[in-house]
Amino acid sequence: MEFDRRTFLHLSGGACLPWLVPGVEAWAFDDPQQKQLKVAPGLRERTLILVELQGGNDGLNTVIPLRDERYRELRPRIGLNKNQIIELDSKQGMHSSLKPLTEAWEAEEANWILGLGYPDPNRSHFRSIEIWETGSDSDEELQEGWLTRMLKAQPDPERAAEGIIIGGGDAGPLYGTGLRVINMDDPEKFSRQARAVPEVARGTDARKALEHLLDVQDDIKKAAGIIEEKIQASPDHGVRFPGTRFGQRCKIAAEMVTSGVPCPVIKISIGGFDTHNNQLNRHSRLLTELADGLAALRKALIATGKWDHTLISTYSEFGRRARENGSEGTDHGTAAPHLLLGGNIKGGFSGKQPDLGKLVRDDLIHTTDYRRLYATIEQKWFGLKGRSEVSRGAKPLDVIRKG
Repeated sequence: MEFDRRTFLHLSGGACLPWLVPGVEAWAFDDPQQKQLKVAPGLRERTLILVELQGGNDGLNTVIPLRDERYRELRPRIGLNKNQIIELDSKQGMHSSLKPLTEAWEAEEANWILGLGYPDPNRSHFRSIEIWETGSDSDEELQEGWLTRMLKAQPDPERAAEGIIIGGGDAGPLYGTGLRVINMDDPEKFSRQARAVPEVARGTDARKALEHLLDVQDDIKKAAGIIEEKIQASPDHGVRFPGTRFGQRCKIAAEMVTSGVPCPVIKISIGGFDTHNNQLNRHSRLLTELADGLAALRKALIATGKWDHTLISTYSEFGRRARENGSEGTDHGTAAPHLLLGGNIKGGFSGKQPDLGKLVRDDLIHTTDYRRLYATIEQKWFGLKGRSEVSRGAKPLDVIRKG
């Protein structure tokens, strides 16, 4: 098979061999300075699984204020009834479609962070998700994802990659230069395609650009070899995952973690949360799919002893308006709750519900800066100390049992 630059870019760009996500430029393994750096133990011992709720999840029908009559006034048609709510404490309940997660809640392994958002919120899908994924202010544009900035400061040649994106999509918080990010639908297919990448001899007259591509090719093969070896020795967790698209993505995430693939960040996503109309049925179906997948993932990680070493965090570009629209749905909003799951999580609630009596253009006012979540992941979960450009001085939340 004849190899040229266009072929390799096609293979490494994701159409045939999902490796480098668009916007991500890898560094090679052979930098001696990177090998000498001391890596924080948390980045080798712990895993972060990010779950993107694409479209903007309606937080007010996810975690519901039980004693606030204004909820019914704002949502006469799409407000949830008592039989559609699971009571979590005297003030808050969650959507009944999230019932598969009650086991984690009762085990104090789930924490709802309330009112996450940022000042001067943006209601554009594209701009707001960019803010969330870069960790920027609303009037600031950053060129790298917040995890890119964190992981670039802690390179580790022992990793298969810095991030694995399962099921397609862009790099999100892993966007930028300096990381190795795998984009895969199936680990076996990834390994098979990696073996099919042709070997190319390095000539003395090779151009610098081609040399870089060959370095990336070497990284592809090394990563595929690590993943294949680990998965072949993976323990059997005995868990049957849902057949939904999200359920199967959770299954692959479980394979990566339970087999011990050395990669600190895994990103999966579930789409469809842009519920401008017919929200009751659509939102219920989406939350069921989400909860079923996450509950199976939890069981698999518990069965293989990985649950205490894994943190699952949801995120979305924004919440929805507090007041329902004329199509039995909700429009783009601002603040929303997000969920942390894990064996090392302090269960309960963090922050406070936005006040339904203090709305701005029918929008909730955020009560918790979203970068407090990032500070928690960076400092309390992965154990990186000191002020960084990721959290911008935000204070970590007290949600991790062991720092």
